Amino acid sequence: MKYAGIFSFIIGISLIPQKICGQILKIVAEDAKLIKIADNFEFTEGPAVDSRGNVYFTDQPNDQILKWSVGGELEVFLTPSGRSNGLYFDTKDNLYACADELGQLWKIDANKNIQVLLKDFQGKRFNGPNDLWIDPKGGIYFTDPFYQRSYWEHTSPYLSSENVYYLSPRGTTKIVATGLNQPNGIIGTPDESLLYVADIGRQVTYSYQIEANGDLSNQEFFVAMGSDGMTIDEQGNVYLTGDGVSVFDSTGKKIEHIKIEEPWTANVTFAGPKRDILFITASTAIYTIKMKVKGGQR
Repeated sequence: MKYAGIFSFIIGISLIPQKICGQILKIVAEDAKLIKIADNFEFTEGPAVDSRGNVYFTDQPNDQILKWSVGGELEVFLTPSGRSNGLYFDTKDNLYACADELGQLWKIDANKNIQVLLKDFQGKRFNGPNDLWIDPKGGIYFTDPFYQRSYWEHTSPYLSSENVYYLSPRGTTKIVATGLNQPNGIIGTPDESLLYVADIGRQVTYSYQIEANGDLSNQEFFVAMGSDGMTIDEQGNVYLTGDGVSVFDSTGKKIEHIKIEEPWTANVTFAGPKRDILFITASTAIYTIKMKVKGGQR
């Protein structure tokens, strides 16, 4: 099923650039407009970009992964999708999905073949894999909060704590961040030295140093804001979601806010052949806006 470009609307956008050293730092393209691509979904989430700049995202209540192409076409990629939430591509264009219907982590190839990479930790089902980031070695960091789903029969978590996990390229899994209330959004820096993790339960985002063996160390407070999803640009600015998109530089200073007229802004990524289109999932809709900066993801 495809959705034509007739769903696109241009919307006025409220931008609040911040002054740094007496100059206004601009990361949104001059005269850029927020464009609504479509709004016929139930709840959009988990955008991820492939090597060509196409975006794949989820409509979890409808159990779908959808694709928005660089040519502007919108189509269903996979359904059912294991109630997938967060998505991410590796360097070979395999799509990884947090499929929380059964608490699993999936790998999906271009032919839509599904491999279940993980389904439990030490014999206990995951709470609900939510979002993920893949490091240059192919290791996978993912958050595992507990959000009660209507399609689950159980009403309490299988694991007593909500953690960040690391699946190594060799296939071993370990906890790399604990003591979190409800970890959610996650992204690594362009130089692959830091990992940002949003604890939406405490409304805090932390940074961690990434060690050679995949461990995380030196947890530091980044900003007093949680986030459902997040991304990062080539300059190291971090994009957090919730009330629109809030952008912070690497010191934690807020430099931009993109207002989205939706009840909730869930997630964000950079799209397009040049990675200079910000793709935003927000409640029942998806949006784009042209940027001056490019995405920092691979």
